[in-house]
Amino acid sequence: MTLEMVIFLICFPFLAALLLFFMRKSGPVRKYTLFGLCAVIVTAVIGYAVTELISGETHRYFVHTEFVDKLMLGGEWLLMGLIFYFAFRHRKYYVALLSAAQTGLMTWLELTGRTELGGFHVASDKLTIIMCLIIGIVGCLICVYAMGYMKDYHSHHTEFKKRRSYFFALLFVFLGAMFGLVFSSNLVWLYFFWEITSVCSFLLIGYNQTEEAMRNSFRALWMNLLGGLGFAAAIAYCAIRLETLELQTVIQLGTMVPVAIIPITLLAFAGLTKSAQMPFSSWLLGAMVAPTPTSALLHSATMVKAGVYLLLRLAPALCANLAGTMVTTIGGFTFFMTSMLAIAQSDAKKVLAYSTISNLGLITACAGIGMHEAVWAGILLMIFHAVSKSLMFLSVGAVENVTGSRNIEDMHGLIVKLPRLAFVMIVGIAGMFLAPFGMLISKWAALKAFVDSNSILLVVFLIFGSATTLFYWTKWLGSLVAVHHNSERLEDITKGSEWLSLICQAVLMCLLCLTFPVVSSYLIEPFLGDMFHQTLPAIISSGNIHIMALMLCAIVILPVAMRLLTIHRKNKMVTSYMGGVNTGDDRTFTDSYGKTKPMYLANWYLDDWFGEKKLLKPSLILSTAGLIVLMILAIGGAV
Repeated sequence: MTLEMVIFLICFPFLAALLLFFMRKSGPVRKYTLFGLCAVIVTAVIGYAVTELISGETHRYFVHTEFVDKLMLGGEWLLMGLIFYFAFRHRKYYVALLSAAQTGLMTWLELTGRTELGGFHVASDKLTIIMCLIIGIVGCLICVYAMGYMKDYHSHHTEFKKRRSYFFALLFVFLGAMFGLVFSSNLVWLYFFWEITSVCSFLLIGYNQTEEAMRNSFRALWMNLLGGLGFAAAIAYCAIRLETLELQTVIQLGTMVPVAIIPITLLAFAGLTKSAQMPFSSWLLGAMVAPTPTSALLHSATMVKAGVYLLLRLAPALCANLAGTMVTTIGGFTFFMTSMLAIAQSDAKKVLAYSTISNLGLITACAGIGMHEAVWAGILLMIFHAVSKSLMFLSVGAVENVTGSRNIEDMHGLIVKLPRLAFVMIVGIAGMFLAPFGMLISKWAALKAFVDSNSILLVVFLIFGSATTLFYWTKWLGSLVAVHHNSERLEDITKGSEWLSLICQAVLMCLLCLTFPVVSSYLIEPFLGDMFHQTLPAIISSGNIHIMALMLCAIVILPVAMRLLTIHRKNKMVTSYMGGVNTGDDRTFTDSYGKTKPMYLANWYLDDWFGEKKLLKPSLILSTAGLIVLMILAIGGAV
């Protein structure tokens, strides 16, 4: 039964994409068709997860797949043809060269029979279940949101050509590619779906077809193709020297055979590019030009999660070697620098983009440590980040549709102007840095793992990076609840489909807060036991669970207690002191020169200290130099 579910989850989204592509007319038929397709995927994912949990075993399928391999090779040539078309059309010849190099290498391996090494091509374990739940549930909620959002988007941006059927189709292709990627245990299969996600991100980022959109989409494409070239080189080395293409076998060899560190390093490099680690972070920042569902999908449920997923898989082979040092150094540095860069941003989507790269850096560093505590923290970070960041991106998109702005400064008093949207946004922000949400617990586990590994530099990165993270999230949260007197309520035009997605994700965020010890016990810890082939001590002690229970009670009890204490108390309206004579409306005051001046609220962005002009270029130079040196040392030391 599980095999049929796996095949269904991989193939069904591609068929759904084909159906939506040919449904060109907007209306109830397309709307409810999309909802029905999402419901089918979510039901299938939950059914698959329940079935696998009941069985409690790791399943592996498919040994002889010559026909499917030839189909995938044909698919790789189609992807190359598509890349060639856009590359020559926009005169980006270097992109065509990168695509030709890796497709040519894979073709040579396939036609010479070097990829026919046996081994299982599909596998299902506890990490696969986690990833499928993220892709299926969060990804489908993003698709549901997109139905209502894209209608408002094109009504506000009449200058862009309406291609909603094309947009919806690409979303489902993305989901299908991600399902294929997480189920693949053969490197050739994994590479095929990996490249589909790269091409899909290129097409989605360039959806508007403006000059900026195309420039950013090509940046995303060439950076991911560079990682794809490293992936193809790793496959070639594994096929020729190690004589295996099964991912788990390569990882096991990486812990025992020195030369196996070479493909591990190349695969880790591919993971760093896909997860937008410095110096490849600019492609994810450029994705902001796309419609909000694209940003949510790339930053939360699919594209970047493919990178950290591969790095977490490689974790045992990254422990205590130069390849792991490369991953931890780049990840820790990225976490620290991008969290500082986020401080100086007022564009909400840019804050979220830098925050995404920062959190992915922390997950990457956890994978590079290669210890079970660090991997536990990385997986939990990945789960919370997927839900929270999707919720935040979609909330910002809804606010932008209502107010016409996504600037944080225009969100002052949102708790009064758009209370429901403010509420779900607050839930998303709380999930990123407040106790007892799992992001905070995960950082605690990561810190412990960094200390146990004697990684002083990583401890410094985590401490200072967490401090700057607290700063920019607190600023944003303060803006939402900072209220001017006489703030006006705005008409909320958010569509029902958007609300369905937002509410479901807010509820999911809260449920994760309550149940992540259960997720750890039944999914993460059993996976770590299989990964490290030993019985591991409990990550979360009973004492910690009691503390979290008290925190949860405090979250409920404190607001209720405050309300009980203030019942029947008369409220006295007090105007704010503004350094002058208050004119009485809490918006203007008379200064020392007798002139009337308006009051305004503004956050502190410290642009002279943390702005992109100060930090971005040096960060990219340092990370590039560090990556090159560490890759040379890792590969050279293994030769």
